[in-house]
Amino acid sequence: MKSDIQIAQEAVMEPITEVAGRLGIALDDLELYGKYKAKISEEYCRKISSNPDGKLILVTAINPTPAGEGKTTTSVGLGQAFGKLGKKAIVALREPSLGPCFGIKGGAAGGGYAQVVPMEELNLHFTGDFHAVTSANNLLAALLDNHIQQGNDLRIDTRQIVWKRCLDMNDRALRNIVIGMGGKSDGVVREDHFVITVASEIMAILCLAENMKDLKERLSRIVVAYNQAGEPVTAADLQAVGAMAALLKDAIKPNLVQTLEHTPVLVHGGPFANIAHGCNSVRATRAALKMADYCITEAGFGADLGAEKFFDIKCRMAGFHPDAVVLVATVRALKYNGGVPKIALAEENLEALQKGIVNLEKHIENLQKFGVPVVVTLNSFVSDTEAEVAFVERFCKERGCEFALSQVWEKGGEGGIVLAEKVLSTLAEKESHFRPLYEDGCGLREKIEIVSREIYGAAGVNFAPAAIRQINRLESLGFGNLPVCMAKTQYSLSDDPTLLGRPQGFEVNVREVYVSAGAGFVVVLTGTVMTMPGLPKQPAAYRIDVDESGRITGLF
Repeated sequence: MKSDIQIAQEAVMEPITEVAGRLGIALDDLELYGKYKAKISEEYCRKISSNPDGKLILVTAINPTPAGEGKTTTSVGLGQAFGKLGKKAIVALREPSLGPCFGIKGGAAGGGYAQVVPMEELNLHFTGDFHAVTSANNLLAALLDNHIQQGNDLRIDTRQIVWKRCLDMNDRALRNIVIGMGGKSDGVVREDHFVITVASEIMAILCLAENMKDLKERLSRIVVAYNQAGEPVTAADLQAVGAMAALLKDAIKPNLVQTLEHTPVLVHGGPFANIAHGCNSVRATRAALKMADYCITEAGFGADLGAEKFFDIKCRMAGFHPDAVVLVATVRALKYNGGVPKIALAEENLEALQKGIVNLEKHIENLQKFGVPVVVTLNSFVSDTEAEVAFVERFCKERGCEFALSQVWEKGGEGGIVLAEKVLSTLAEKESHFRPLYEDGCGLREKIEIVSREIYGAAGVNFAPAAIRQINRLESLGFGNLPVCMAKTQYSLSDDPTLLGRPQGFEVNVREVYVSAGAGFVVVLTGTVMTMPGLPKQPAAYRIDVDESGRITGLF
């Protein structure tokens, strides 16, 4: 079997102008980045703003395992299948981060014959959006430290600086650093920190902003520090907003690419779901809804993270009303949740499947709490047996879910037709009664407890003393009405990555709470989740190379 990158490199791509032309986008409404990538102009986004909305379909998954689930592959394949059925559909995805690309996870362009191309460019520098976010973030950090160096007129308390620098790379050595070393002209000595770019508040702001005006207003509200009186100091106070917006003026425009079967894809923004809100940009999703009859989008990691934040943060802020959810699982991943080691997952094991399917069960229950119809799909592997597939199908139907087998990795759009037809029938027959999990008026502690209890299945929440103080402070400053963005391990429903399946009787441990005032949510750090990941012992970077002709190998 060919590798993903081999399949992608052998693909015959259409010029992006042709992909755009089928959507009715004129050349003047595109900003070209070579032959196969383009940004959609601001003028075009305004032009289509009065179009009716298409149907919004969210693709999510069970908790990720080493066995692989294939959420992006399913999203891409479903979009291709809609095209096979003559439906006008657009896929809307996040941009990949360099951190996991060179670390352990690999790329994020789908897989097999359900991929977004050009795959290498998408996984690497793409159109420079992440570089723009990194630059804007670090410009604000530089202006902050320069203000302190130049006299500190805002009376910033250097022990209460909350803004961190960022880098789109897994580099654990930068988590905790000391800056300002050297002479007097080298700055004020203080402790500082780095987060990965996808955890930067600038990334969240870019993905939630409706337009340039909204972007600048959100940037102005960023809390960078507190002064000697305990009052917030913002990016507006540092006169940083205009320059930051200038760096982001192109990054705010959605990117248009294509799948292997020339289905249009909007790829824009990329916040992680375990440490950020895990969805592509509001602008790209809104544009897709205005440009097509069906928008297929995804949320990062498992439904306990990405889908919950898609519903409670993105949909709440943007006013989106999702029409259906596709929940991706694999027989292999369910058996892994049932205690089977990775090396034995190809063997039929109905006992382990029955034990591990409780993870899928909890995700089904969670999604139904939001009032949106659910279709479960099994991403097919050749090792799956008829008995195993039948067991999962029966399990899902007993819980009021539609079910379909997906073979898009192997067959592309053709392998997703059964799933696409099931989604279409669900849209026609079942009405969505979408509702967020909690009301804005709930206190921060109550929101944290609701998500922990209702979505994770926790028996309770253990708040560290520092977290309680931070919550009280944020509520006194008027941030209590914001939604919460839970930073939690993706590998378990709990905050302990070793607890697989459907853990019971555990407590969620909240160690830190801070506001992303520009993004419009409060970040809650649980367990040992890190906002700057590290590289594994054998990074994926070891396998990546480029030959004399410029052809990249080993990327995925």
